[in-house]
Amino acid sequence: MIGVIDYGAGNLKSVFNSLSALNATAKLIKSPEDLCNVTSIIFPGVGSFGDSAQHLAEQKLSTPLKNWIIEDRPFLGICIGFQMLFETSDESPEALGLGIFPGKVVRFDQKQSLKIPHMGWNKIIIKQKSDPIWEGLDRDPHFYFVHSFYPKPDENKIIASTTPYGYEFTSSVKIGNLFATQFHPEKSQGAGLRLIRNFLSLNSEI
Repeated sequence: MIGVIDYGAGNLKSVFNSLSALNATAKLIKSPEDLCNVTSIIFPGVGSFGDSAQHLAEQKLSTPLKNWIIEDRPFLGICIGFQMLFETSDESPEALGLGIFPGKVVRFDQKQSLKIPHMGWNKIIIKQKSDPIWEGLDRDPHFYFVHSFYPKPDENKIIASTTPYGYEFTSSVKIGNLFATQFHPEKSQGAGLRLIRNFLSLNSEI
């Protein structure tokens, strides 16, 4: 059973549509009790870092999520679900993330004259092409992005892909059974569906 975190602002419909297309069984997670019988977690994202941190705390999900990830249980983070894995964010300096990885979520450099938010299709540059999470995808696949902030990890070893937008930024990380993306696979048509399938297949969900 796949648990989809519902913190009040996620892109839940698109995620459930993708899971349905893959014949995967899922349920919403709104409290620690909802984690019963769940074997994989998807933390989707649309929303701000501060609001997300507040909702997780109010739902008493922060500690269970941290424990889940520390135990190396299957976890897929998408957009804000990716950003929340880090310590802090320029978007909400007073808020604390889950702190799984050292690093900070930063805003795109406005000195680069970039259009912010970064919105639309862009390619990712895969760092470890042999990883089965990328199986069946093109050499430099394109995914859908919509964001003004992105994580800047302190550790390069966790970076699974980067994306060029004025300069290269981290667009995904992977370590053990954790995979997280700044782009939205659930909005990325065939490539996104294949990526979700790969994640679920690796963890025997389909």
